[in-house]
Parts: sequence; structure tokens; C-alpha cells
Amino acid sequence: MSNRVTIFFSAGEPSGDLHAANLVRAIRGRVPEAQFVGYGGPRMAAAGCQLHADLTSLAVMWFARALLNLHRFWDLASRADRYFAHHPPDAVVLVDYPGFNWWIARRAKAHGIPVFYYSPPQIWAWASWRVRKMRRFVDHVLCSLPFEESWLRERGCHATYIGHPFFDDVRERPIDCEFRERYRQPDRPLLVILPGSRNQEIELNLAGFLRTAAIVLSRFPTLKIAIAAFRPRQAERARQMVAASGLDVDVFVNKTPELMQLADCCLATSGSVSLELLYYGKPTVIGYRISPLAYKVQEQFRHVKYITLVNLLAAKELYPADLSPYDSTSTDADEALFPEYLRSSDCAQQMAGHLMAWLGDPEQHGKLVARLGELCDRVGQPGATRRAAEYIVGKLRERQPSVPRPHFLPGMVVPGTHYALPERPMAELATSRD
Repeated sequence: MSNRVTIFFSAGEPSGDLHAANLVRAIRGRVPEAQFVGYGGPRMAAAGCQLHADLTSLAVMWFARALLNLHRFWDLASRADRYFAHHPPDAVVLVDYPGFNWWIARRAKAHGIPVFYYSPPQIWAWASWRVRKMRRFVDHVLCSLPFEESWLRERGCHATYIGHPFFDDVRERPIDCEFRERYRQPDRPLLVILPGSRNQEIELNLAGFLRTAAIVLSRFPTLKIAIAAFRPRQAERARQMVAASGLDVDVFVNKTPELMQLADCCLATSGSVSLELLYYGKPTVIGYRISPLAYKVQEQFRHVKYITLVNLLAAKELYPADLSPYDSTSTDADEALFPEYLRSSDCAQQMAGHLMAWLGDPEQHGKLVARLGELCDRVGQPGATRRAAEYIVGKLRERQPSVPRPHFLPGMVVPGTHYALPERPMAELATSRD
């Protein structure tokens, strides 16, 4: 394969920006002169991808929010279409972010550009009808979860399981050991709150998390509470909400792994962060508050029992007959390693109950940590980024012509014409080839 290969990336979530950046580095390690362009975020730019726009600034959820930004998404899709027409890349790599990335996939296929979906959307959980789009517009699906490959293959998609790239990142992420040692207080339990990477998530969930923390604090007065914010602006908003709550809570930016390592237990929004919590073996309550209308809508579209990846990986059955939300009083409640609350109402008391049980019972806490370790040993193996890079580079090499130019011997008729190439001495022909 020629080193002059160009790959177009499209990643809209902060986590997708991270995984795409790592993949860019892994591909460049195999094809040093490869060029990377497209839509992404600051991590992709730092990895050497030439960004046409920062798509992570448009990370939104739910239909109404997306509708308000429709004109911006449409403009970005049209720009990509023009780029594909005038500067066709050798491949398009999509990372999650399905609403917008389906548009990119459709336009790439219209121009005959192979499409790879890396860390694909969870259509098996929320929108199974979208498998038709996957089948039509995506050439290769690089699956993150073990059950995705068979599910997609059974529905006619070309899918390959490579593992979850999050487990690569968490192993390679640098740790601020000085901060960790300075902040450690062995005589005080630590509750870490992870309110999400979107502004929208913080507005919806953090107030409820603070109410939950206040309940736990009333029982454990020595409890230390910290918030791991994703961006400085989100940290400032968190500090405003903390001040309104009257609690003594520390807020940090870019200290998530350090705080996870120190935590006795955590309170988090649903998302890929649950995999990081699995890796560190931290007992966690997952909370996600949505509007009553959104709750009714998700009931119609959700096809699995759990919203948390860790619980789905631990579940005995992906599509049980009972799809009712997690209930701590049900007979199968222990199946969910992370108690989860997708609700339109306040669940502070229920969430606090789990945290207080873990903090007050070291044996119960230890048993859960052991179960998390067993699951991580089974599904948390590294190497997904390397396998994805090898797969993409291998497929692009297969597309390269195997016969060096010129493709036709003297005297042969050139396809599509009515004339033959002129006769040339074989010695001259041999010396003229690249």
C-alpha cells in the first residue's frame, strides 16, 4: 500500500475524540506518511488529524436538542460531501455518534469510498431498525462488545470483534501520582461524583447527585466528596451548584483516574465511564435523570434491560422477557453490578442507600470489588486500538492494484478505447517501469 493514504475521520463525542486520536496514532505507526482529516475534537487535532470542524462542540442528546442544531449538522454533512467529491479519501472511519455519522456514511458510499465504523452505536439496545443503515452504508464494523459481532453478522453486516478501546486508554493514561498522594486521606472515606462529559448531563444530574451525597454525609460525617469534571467550564458550573447545595465538595478537572483510584465508591452518569470504573473495580451507582416525555420515549425504543455497559456485559441474557428498569428489591437485582436509575423523578434516597451499604459493610464492598475484577479479567483485555489499525490498514492494502504500472503490454488494446499501445523494445519497457 502506498504511504500516501488519506483517511477521513468523524467523531462527535469526547470519548470518540479520544478513541479516534489513539487510532490515528496507531495507523500512523504502520503507515508513517498517512494523512488524516475530518471532524473531531482537540485530542484528534493533537494527534495530527487536520480538523475541518470541531464536532465535539455539538455533542447533544435527545431529539429536541439535535433538532435545534440541525442546520449546523446539515452544513457539516454538505461540506463532507463536497470534500468526498473533489478530494476523495481512501477510507472513512466513523466513531459512534450515529445520528450525524449516518449522513457521513451515506455520502461516502455515494462516492464509492469504503466506510469503517469503529466503536459502533448500540443499535442492538435502542434502535435495532438502524441495522439496515449499517448494512447499506458501512463496509466494515469493528465491534467493541463481544455480543455485537454475532448480532450484526446475523443481520447481514460485515462485523469483527476487536475489543473496547477504552481499556487501551485507561492503561496508557498518565497518572498524577503527586496529586494522588497529596489528596489521599486513609482515615476518611471518599465518594467521587462523575457527572458526565456533556453540559446537558451536568444540568440534569448533578443536583440530584449532590442531594444523594448529602444523605450519605448525614450518616458518615467524615465522608470526603469530590467531583471529577471533564472541562473547566463544566467545573465552574459544578462549583456554582455545590455552593447552592451548601456542601463541602472539591471540584477538579483532568483528575478523573486519580480520583477513581482513591475512591471508596462512586456516583456516575451512564456512559463509557462505567468501563473505567469497572477497570478500577469501584462500586458505583449509576444515575441518569431525564424528562417524563423522554422517559416514555425510551420505553418504546429500549430493547435491553440495562443502560449501563457493565451491567450488560455481566447480564446472563441480553434480551430478557422482563425489560422493566432496575429495581433493588427484585429477585434479579444482584445481576446488575452497578445499581442504575434511569428515571424522570428524584432517586436520591435509593441511590444513597447503595452507597451507605457499601461504606458501612466492608465485606459487602469487598465482594462487589471481587466480582468487578472477574468481569474485567474477562472483557477488559487491551489491544483494541492495535487490532483496529491493523484491520483498516490490511483492508486498504487489499484494495491496492497488485500489478505495477503500466498495466498493459505493448500491442494490447486499452479497455474502453479503439487503439493499441505502441510497440516498444522490451529493454526500454523494463527500464521505464517504477
